[in-house]
Amino acid sequence: MKRCFLSLYALTLFACQTTIADETAPEEDRISTVAVDMANITAIKPGLNHFYFEGWGETRLPVWVYVPSSVDAREAPILFMMHGAKRGAARYLSEWDHIAEHQGFVVIAPEFKRNAFPGSAGYNLGNRIPRGSENVTEEPLWTFSAIEPLFDHVVERLGGSQIDYTIYGHSAGSQFTHRFMYFKPEARAKRYLAANAGWYTFPDLETDYPVGLGGLELSDDDLKRYLEKDLIVLVGDQDNDPTHESLKRDDGVGQQGPHRFARGQNFFKKGQAEAERIGAEFGWRLRIVEGVAHSNGGMAAAAADLVE
Repeated sequence: MKRCFLSLYALTLFACQTTIADETAPEEDRISTVAVDMANITAIKPGLNHFYFEGWGETRLPVWVYVPSSVDAREAPILFMMHGAKRGAARYLSEWDHIAEHQGFVVIAPEFKRNAFPGSAGYNLGNRIPRGSENVTEEPLWTFSAIEPLFDHVVERLGGSQIDYTIYGHSAGSQFTHRFMYFKPEARAKRYLAANAGWYTFPDLETDYPVGLGGLELSDDDLKRYLEKDLIVLVGDQDNDPTHESLKRDDGVGQQGPHRFARGQNFFKKGQAEAERIGAEFGWRLRIVEGVAHSNGGMAAAAADLVE
């Protein structure tokens, strides 16, 4: 099949319609509304698309979708791409679009803006217990709950027949991805790609959530289900700075390892040990990416062959 590399053209064309600011810019400036009436556009076209999804929760969710021109998008694999803590969905997508064009898969990149989902509680811990609250919110308002209806929405607008998807996240997005696996076990995700998380929820029923799964009223049967999922833990061997400014160390997290490279391996090893303990068919895999530090672009290149 002929492959085309049109991502630069698509991004240039899109820049005429909307402004993509750096992820370090003020929240209100980072995404502007597309200069066309997206409400009147039903189909998602080849190239870069942007719209607001309103079919979930109480928040209009900005969404970016990249559709390759090299394949029939109605049948192409779909990848959910979860951004990091700085909420830079557009930048993250720019590091995936050329890969998607070459490999022939659609990328869906929702953006959970800081003002609507503040802090790690609001995003990568699922908005189950919003920042400043002690109470678990209703499940339809969890950030985890956005993925399945958004998948249906995109498939409908593609006129597609897809029935499942791969979900990838880097850094805070990696935290979102593996916790999504725990809290939405019925989701249609066929594969989970968790890259360079700063810390993890270990598959450990004795350690309280969120460092472990304790206190969530789970059983070994639940644990078995998680451990048999197709989860691939990706870690860059240069993501080994124990003093990194965004590395969480408190609340018992420091026991997971001195840096991200160690923590990812220890997370995988804990899963392996628990699978042996309860007799689960261990479905997780570990991929060490040589020469890559804390880089979404580097991990995207290393994960390109894992999208199904």
